[in-house]
Amino acid sequence: MKATGIVRRIDDLGRVVIPKEIRRTMRIREGEPLEIFTDKEGEVIFKKYSPLGELGTYSAQYAEAINRVSGLTVAVCDRDTVVAACGTGSRDVMERSISGQVSAMLETRRPFSAGDSGAAPRLTENGNGRVSYLSPIISEGDVIGGIMLLQDGESDARPDDADRKMINAGALFLSKQFEV
Repeated sequence: MKATGIVRRIDDLGRVVIPKEIRRTMRIREGEPLEIFTDKEGEVIFKKYSPLGELGTYSAQYAEAINRVSGLTVAVCDRDTVVAACGTGSRDVMERSISGQVSAMLETRRPFSAGDSGAAPRLTENGNGRVSYLSPIISEGDVIGGIMLLQDGESDARPDDADRKMINAGALFLSKQFEV
């Protein structure tokens, strides 16, 4: 754990304000759920809650199934991090922060195809993987993540209609897992 040197008091309603600098650095948005943990030493730890993290097994199984059937590289992300990936280069993107470009594409709430918009954006902040197709996962009106096809190497291959349908079906399947 890393000390920030910032101290905050709890108000009379039990609230603590998380400083803007930390919210920006950790990509914590207004209204975003945080999970609260405690440990034996009396520490209270706030962790960003990821619904897709709870479905990590489904996400990984879906990515693996698509990869086995089609040979395509598939990744699943929540709003901040790649939570599952299978195929060429998948180890380079696992558990990495998604790029600002991918985050912005998720916020549009529409599928994205690199063929429609020119060059394929980088999946992660450190530049690993390029997204050729992305379908957002939407549950109860909120974007909770996305499923995407990644380009292999420096290839400019564009996804065909069948590829897009597979990814859209995966996004719909994962979004249905959150419905009660």
